[in-house]
Amino acid sequence: MASPTDISATPGTVLPVTPAGAHRAPPCTLVIFGAHGDLTKRLLVPALYNLVGSGLLHPDFRVIGVDRVDSTTAAWRDGLNAMMQSFTHDPNAEFHPASINAAQWDWLAQRMEYVKSDFSDVDAIRNLGSQLPANAIFYLAIPSRFFATVVETLGAAGVVAQKDGAFRRVVIEKPFGSDLASAKELNRRVLSVLDESQVFRIDHFLGKETVQNILAMRFGNLIFEPLWRNEYVDHIEITAAETIGVEQRGAFYEPTGALRDMVPNHLFQLFAMVAMEPPNTFDAESVRNAKEQLFEAVTPIDPKDAVRGQYAAGTVEGKPMVGYRESPGVAPHSNTETYVALKLHVENWRWAGVPFYLRTGKGLGGRRTEVVVQFRKPPMLMFRDTETGNLPPNRIILNIQPAQGLTVELGAKKPGPEMDLTDVQARFRYEDVFTKSPNVGYETLLYDCLMGDETLFQRADNIEAAWKAVDPVLQAWAQDSTGPELYEAGATGPKGADALLARDGRAWYPLDKA
Repeated sequence: MASPTDISATPGTVLPVTPAGAHRAPPCTLVIFGAHGDLTKRLLVPALYNLVGSGLLHPDFRVIGVDRVDSTTAAWRDGLNAMMQSFTHDPNAEFHPASINAAQWDWLAQRMEYVKSDFSDVDAIRNLGSQLPANAIFYLAIPSRFFATVVETLGAAGVVAQKDGAFRRVVIEKPFGSDLASAKELNRRVLSVLDESQVFRIDHFLGKETVQNILAMRFGNLIFEPLWRNEYVDHIEITAAETIGVEQRGAFYEPTGALRDMVPNHLFQLFAMVAMEPPNTFDAESVRNAKEQLFEAVTPIDPKDAVRGQYAAGTVEGKPMVGYRESPGVAPHSNTETYVALKLHVENWRWAGVPFYLRTGKGLGGRRTEVVVQFRKPPMLMFRDTETGNLPPNRIILNIQPAQGLTVELGAKKPGPEMDLTDVQARFRYEDVFTKSPNVGYETLLYDCLMGDETLFQRADNIEAAWKAVDPVLQAWAQDSTGPELYEAGATGPKGADALLARDGRAWYPLDKA
């Protein structure tokens, strides 16, 4: 295995100026296992490029890509450069800049090296570790079946031991387990090698500014928090709807499904941001303790409160879409769900009696991630002799994507001599206030990992508590041969999802509402 090149003082490279008030990350080498994977090419490298532009990386920052593919450092760099350039022509890419800044890319590329190695080769990893500087982060951008093996290899090679004030950290992607038992076993194997403080279980949803803004909105504005409880809130909906299908990811999606892919991680993290108690401070342990207290108050989901669906052929945004079972890598009689809707109950003083409805799906008629807080209706006696009629309830909609911001729905009087109220909206949009820059959602998370800030990363008990809530549903579906309800691609989901709310006298907030 070739020795890493010392390029920390490469002539002609200039680190951008660190913004006033910001802290440059300490010197560190980022070792990426899975250097040739899509995650590295489409998200991690663009995020690192953006961090270069922000001036937050140290001049001695380096990247070592590790994979089993026959390649060279020059070929790996060239391939990544070509991918970066392609993003400028792809409006559907997560990273879609107008152009790539050559000097900014060169700064990063000169600090990148490729090493061919098997993930379980202890001698090779030991050799790699002997050439690393004091601080190192190992990023597991690999299939989840390799997570425990690679961590154990790092431990056997002796490269994750921390000494002399230096840090060694490991970043683990989702899915973290496939059910409660596997999550517990993965935690056991990981924590037999690493201290919890060294483990950064990443969920890229938490890197989105609009997700982090939920805490800022709740706890930084007095007008919201007093209303954020069962006295005033009727119910809360959390939606992550996608218009795309599984496309070429059928082989991954078949054993996974919508529930495992989205609920115990993405949707539960949004749920935590919306429903957790105010932490004493915004340090990592206080925030994660508040999440754990919330998750402990969630009663395991009754399978009767869960709906699964699977998209059939249809039309999405004017374009035909084949059904899930006709997608590459999918079994012709697959019972894997592409849609799931759930009802959660939280047994604590703040939320007792308030249902939380979660839904996520592919091949739907609208793309949006949002949280809808619907308030109870006010007494209408004073309006009984007016034209007001059945006024819609007040709502606060936290817009995550594609719209980013906050919408408040409230009643206002129509102009004219009669007392007639109607539903109106007040909106805040990020793009109207803040300058938008290309961002893939990993920038904040990578920077936090470099800084040792675990606030936005999941702790072992958080992971297990989320799986505990959904485990009864997984077990029931595994024994149910009827399979998911089919829905036409381009629809809002299966009819059973509407029935889930209708039996409580409620209805989903429309996916197509502006």
